[in-house]
Amino acid sequence: MAHFQEVSKRSTLHSKPAGLVLQYGTAGFRTNAKHLDHIMFRMGLVATLRSKKTKAAIGVMVTASHNPEEDNGVKLIDPMGEMLTAAWEGHATHLANVEQQELPSVLEDMIEKESIDMSQEAVVFVGKDTRSSSDSLSQAVLDGVHALHGHSKDYGLVTTPQLHYMVRCHNTQGLYGEATVEGYYSKLCQAFIELTKNTPNRTDDQKHLTVDGANGIGALKVREMEHHLKRELQVSLFNHGDGQLNHQCGADFVKVQQKLPTGIKVNTGERCCSFDGDGDRIVYYYTSSDGRFHLLDGDKIATLISTFLKELLIQAGLNLKLAVVQTAYANGSSTHYLEDSMKVIVRCTKTGVKHLHHAAQEFDTGVYFEANGHGTVLFSKAAEEKIKQLADDPNTDDTRKRAALLLRHTINVINQTVGDAISDMLLIEAILALKGMTVQQWDAIYTDLPNRQLKVKVSERRVVDTADAERRAVSPAGLQDAIDGLVKKYRHARSFVRPSGTEDVVRVYAEADTQESADSLAHEVSLAVYRLAGGVGDEPKPLH
Repeated sequence: MAHFQEVSKRSTLHSKPAGLVLQYGTAGFRTNAKHLDHIMFRMGLVATLRSKKTKAAIGVMVTASHNPEEDNGVKLIDPMGEMLTAAWEGHATHLANVEQQELPSVLEDMIEKESIDMSQEAVVFVGKDTRSSSDSLSQAVLDGVHALHGHSKDYGLVTTPQLHYMVRCHNTQGLYGEATVEGYYSKLCQAFIELTKNTPNRTDDQKHLTVDGANGIGALKVREMEHHLKRELQVSLFNHGDGQLNHQCGADFVKVQQKLPTGIKVNTGERCCSFDGDGDRIVYYYTSSDGRFHLLDGDKIATLISTFLKELLIQAGLNLKLAVVQTAYANGSSTHYLEDSMKVIVRCTKTGVKHLHHAAQEFDTGVYFEANGHGTVLFSKAAEEKIKQLADDPNTDDTRKRAALLLRHTINVINQTVGDAISDMLLIEAILALKGMTVQQWDAIYTDLPNRQLKVKVSERRVVDTADAERRAVSPAGLQDAIDGLVKKYRHARSFVRPSGTEDVVRVYAEADTQESADSLAHEVSLAVYRLAGGVGDEPKPLH
């Protein structure tokens, strides 16, 4: 127990509020910042043990992403820059919730269970977003690391994907890139410049992009990166920190409200995008001459990227297996377009980036995006090797060589560790430039089915359980039958429900051939959830 004298001493400075229980969910821990000090200290402990176990650097990111300013949270990052492995989510939850005096014995059990060599050096990378609470909370993480005599590197203000990138760079001994923010900018921007070099006729108008930074860390980082782009991308940045984080701006607001963020000045038909609060999601949009708002969400992004990659793979003559991974939230039109027109494999998984990431790893090239704009592209080692060989082979003919070089630069512009708004933005901008496409032409690839998302407050969200990648409700009894009956009333319709990962609400999704039908179906399904799954408060009201 000698290791734990320091832990016991320091943990009294980060005491746990009585009766507070939190669960490590899809996005780590997330709640009001006032309740998180002890969690941060303990996640410093978990990260240190994970580092000893894996003999690699582990990341800890202090952020609550698209949540309001008063919230905060923490995500742990595994050695290859991926999200914390599921087995350790259990350890994180258990350690977060034990009472103060039990900490040493729980740590002892964990060390024994995981056969951790405590003499092994530990390295933990820490990053934070721009919330006012992030300073003290990231300090609590560092306290936890040092209590177990771990080494730390504090990256300060970074986007979540930048910290994921740093972890991977460090653990691949620099093979993936240099583990600095400047190294990140220069790798991504050089690749972007190499890609757009192939489009000599781009005008300044085509190089211009309006970006809503959600008043978060993404805005700061776009500013820092700008000079690396050598005016090949000219950004007009709004919501760059002059307003409240995520308030009426950012990717989540734009996606849910289906309207322009406040604080943005934009002309008709101009290409715009919004980041979320920690820079791991992106959505695009524009307004047409009739004043209508057009959203290009994660489904449209995945379609653009996979179409581009498929064309390049064909031109390069490479027989690599390309797939798009979606969740049940993907618009039905996108799935039909990919499967029927593009002849691309589509795989559906449960909601949550880690599920998509794992599924994408099963292919040579896996494109994954959630409809909310969180996603990236993964290339297998074998695929990267084949592309490299083709690009380097002096006997490769010009058409194949050009395609192979474009694929190589594409790989370098992508952050393969996790969804990354900055990296995704550069990739999308390069593809539009290379294809000579306007945002309107991109939008016209397919037309979304009208849809509606609602949420129903319930006393206990776990009453609802799902199967088939969350497309079917298996409990409570009768709920799926009710949904099936309601769906039959409408054309091109589908609907599903799933419990939220973070709050006591059940999320409802519905789509149909008209907006009125989608709204009506969503309302009727909400009523079924309210009645069969223990709704609280007033019954859901019709939308119209």
